Amino acid sequence: QVQLQESGPGLVKPSQTLSLTCTVSGGSITTNYYYWSWIRQPPGKGLEWMGAIAYSGSTYYSPSLKSRTSISRDTSKNQFTLQLSSVTPEDTAVYYCVRDQYRSYEYDYWGQGTQVTVSS
Repeated sequence: QVQLQESGPGLVKPSQTLSLTCTVSGGSITTNYYYWSWIRQPPGKGLEWMGAIAYSGSTYYSPSLKSRTSISRDTSKNQFTLQLSSVTPEDTAVYYCVRDQYRSYEYDYWGQGTQVTVSS
């Protein structure tokens, strides 16, 4: 059973960089054809895909967030990390790490989500 767990600060100040880590257990992030994404849901809004890192290490980003987003991984810890720079209150959301196969956007495993609030 694959499990994903987000971790990171729940409160970030405007203009700072938000950093979240997803720790994966029960499966390797380097296993062929799996993609590991970050998705967020602002209050009262729908889900927004932010970006992904592939089993190969290749990265993919939402065009609307690409200039502020970086996703990396630590294969020795089986973790992948999201960094979102220059945050504003509009980046307040529940952030999820998820998995899909073949970039199908059909996510079979989700983390429980972590609330991040951007406020001074």
